Parts: sequence; structure tokens; C-alpha cells
Amino acid sequence: MKSHVLTQVKQHIRQLLVTLNWPVTRNLKYDILTKKILARELDTRSNCIDVGAHKGEILDLFLQFSPQGKHVAFEPIPAFYSGLKASHGSRVTIHPFALGSRNGKALFNHVVNDPAYSGLQKRSYKDTNPVIEHIEVEVRRLDEVITPETGKIHLIKIDVEGGELDVLKGSQALLAKDHPLLVFEFGKGASEYYGTMPHHMLELLESLNYSLWTLGGFWNNAQPVSATELEKIYTRGSDYYFVAAPTKR
Repeated sequence: MKSHVLTQVKQHIRQLLVTLNWPVTRNLKYDILTKKILARELDTRSNCIDVGAHKGEILDLFLQFSPQGKHVAFEPIPAFYSGLKASHGSRVTIHPFALGSRNGKALFNHVVNDPAYSGLQKRSYKDTNPVIEHIEVEVRRLDEVITPETGKIHLIKIDVEGGELDVLKGSQALLAKDHPLLVFEFGKGASEYYGTMPHHMLELLESLNYSLWTLGGFWNNAQPVSATELEKIYTRGSDYYFVAAPTKR
């Protein structure tokens, strides 16, 4: 009970710091930049997808900035899926799937004592003693889940602890058709456990006529990240939050 209350207090403090625009940590800096970018890029009718919705923080922003849009979320951890259905189910379509490059079933690594690190593959963990529960989940391709009735997709956020490239591989038809903005995490310590290196990510994005920025670079209208720059960013761990957008916007 005490831990639940402490978690709620931490969440309220985090939300307050984001509202006050106080980036006291790198994660808070990313939260603040994400909110600014969504406010700038979305309009009231934008349709958005949240892959790895967790507790719904990004969904709240979708609903704030695009209250008339049709939003879709994916969350394979049963407790979080149930929580999202209760809190957002009346306004958002929520699926209990993990997303990947092919359909099927897989064992999902639910990190009980640090759920934000959960994913289809084990990865390096902040906690030296992660408590991992293996749960069977259904894996789907985004291209086979999103229907024309949803309308044009304007933005996709992806947070899947290393499996980002597989999500994009399963979304290529949607990306080619709608050219949505992509906001996603990608970094060392996670992606290599899926066999994904920086050049793999950049090659796929370029094949779909997308360019890549760091979150800060996109906000500041900087030049896209080059292959050499991405390799350095990845190796140093200087950034792990990115935006990809159609090369010709």
C-alpha cells in the first residue's frame, strides 16, 4: 500500500515538473520536449497510435491535443491493459498485443519490479536483480491491425525496449500510405538484444523516405542526423529518444 502511494506521489511530482517546464533529469527533459512536439505537430482531429502505452501518459497528451481524433493503443502486460481499458477505453481503442514484424505468439518478459523495461526480449536492466515474469502474448503486425475506418494516421509513438525496428517493419504499408510522424526510443542496452544496430534503423527509415532527428534536434528544426552522427549518439548513449519524419514534409 505504501509503495502504491509513493508511486502515485512520484507520478504527480513528475507531472508537475513537466507542467512547470523544469527538466531536472534527462527523462524529464524528454517528457517536456515530447509534450511540446505533440502540441506543435497535432491538431484537434489528428489520429494517433501509442505502441507500448504502459499507464497512458502519452495517451493523455493525444486526448489533450487531439480530442476529436481516433486513437489506438497497444499494451501487452495484462494489468496495464486492464488499467488502460478502465481509464481510457471509452475514448481510445486499446489492444492487448505486442507489435512486431510477424504475427504469432511469443513469451513476453514482464519485469515485475521495473515494468518500463519489459519487452519481447530480455535486455540490460537498471535493477541488478530484475524479477521477470514470462507471459504468453499475441504478436501482431501493425499493418494488419489498423483498418481504414481509423482514418489517416498522423503520429505513432513507440516505446518497446529495443523492438522498435520490428514494429516499423510490421508497419511499412501504413508508413508508406499515411507518412505519420514517428516518436520513438532507440538506444544501446536494448536494441542490440533484438539484433538491431544504428545502420539497420537508418536504412529502413531511408527506404521509406524518412529522415531522423534527435528529439531536441527536431524541436529546434536542426538538420537530420547522419549515419555517422547516429553511430556516435548510439555508442555514447548521448540520446535515446528520436523523431522520424517524411523527408519532404
